[in-house]
Amino acid sequence: MTLPGEKKGFIFTKENPIRLDKYLAEVLPLQSRSRIQDLIKTGFVKMNGDTAYKPSTPLTQGSYIEIEIPFAQPTELIPEDIPLDIIYEDENVIIVNKPAGMVVHPAHGHQTGTMVQALLAHTPFLQGIGGVQRPGIVHRLDRDTSGVLLVAKNEKTHRWLQDQFKSRKVIKTYLALVDGHPPTPTGRIEVGIQRDPHDRKKMAVAYGKNGRAAISEYRTIRSYKNHTLLEVRIYTGRTHQIRVHLAYLGCPVAADTVYGHKHSSIKVDRQFLHARSISITLPGQKEPKEFVAEIPPDLQQVLDTLI
Repeated sequence: MTLPGEKKGFIFTKENPIRLDKYLAEVLPLQSRSRIQDLIKTGFVKMNGDTAYKPSTPLTQGSYIEIEIPFAQPTELIPEDIPLDIIYEDENVIIVNKPAGMVVHPAHGHQTGTMVQALLAHTPFLQGIGGVQRPGIVHRLDRDTSGVLLVAKNEKTHRWLQDQFKSRKVIKTYLALVDGHPPTPTGRIEVGIQRDPHDRKKMAVAYGKNGRAAISEYRTIRSYKNHTLLEVRIYTGRTHQIRVHLAYLGCPVAADTVYGHKHSSIKVDRQFLHARSISITLPGQKEPKEFVAEIPPDLQQVLDTLI
């Protein structure tokens, strides 16, 4: 075990080459792969005596790797006393119902009022990578998407949860009201997603070997005259995945002016997308458990007015 403030060395003995970050994640199970990647990029890892700055650096048999785990640096984020709608909490995790309009972590144009700052006020010793602006965050939701958000309280739990996301054992279910009607009542969308080559702020479907694999499944809950309420289950967590996939299907999320129609077909201030539930196995448990965030009033009001 390598603890903060310690250095440790490893000799790579396998015959087949492997990425530096992947190998270190295997031999240091208490450190998440994302943290290891950050340590590599910031100069805390050496290979054969030279600093290795690329996580993708291939290791060959006989390579000697040194890593230093620095003490966590105090975060520059200022906790903010923002009320949290907590669905579940124990010594390892916090599961919250994120409101629409709240950004998960600080970014350009959103330095205050984020979920991270609210979490730091609730749990001052929330652990994360020193200097990183996302302590405890395991996955994200778009600013205007409400619903279930999972947060780890310590590094071991963060790794535990990340491993489940990577192995696609986590089931995330969303409610989406779409314009029009899908071609079939139920369906599966397997279309890759990439950065839009014409607009770097947007994502787009990708064909062939381009982009990253993305899988979404949907089923119709209720059909209306001009809309359909869908339950969408995603097995990958690509940026804007549901919005891109449903637009590709020809029935974009209602009020999504980025990937759908420029003028909203419903009276609501954000896209009709809600992360209703997440099913995941928590540390120390053997079976997955489902956590649910009921549909918020602004979206329920829309449904009540549809015919």
